[in-house]
Amino acid sequence: MKNHSLIHSGERPHKCSVCNRGFTQTHVLKTHMLIHTGEKPYKCEVCLKSFRHSSPLNIHMRKHLHMYPYMCRYCGKLFVESGQLGVHEG
Repeated sequence: MKNHSLIHSGERPHKCSVCNRGFTQTHVLKTHMLIHTGEKPYKCEVCLKSFRHSSPLNIHMRKHLHMYPYMCRYCGKLFVESGQLGVHEG
């Protein structure tokens, strides 16, 4: 509950030592620090491409697994991400 109240109070007690940006939770600060260190701890086991976060890796893996869940309603072209479909359909 304390962490949730920080969202509403605007308090950001966890500060980045590099850029001084504040965060409400320590795990978010730790993830942010990856930007400064250049570390990309999530690695594709197929092609060895690396990512800072797990979400882009999960989306990337769809390509290797031939999982294209988003289909254009006009031409039937398939996409890995909904954003790609949105750009395609305009």
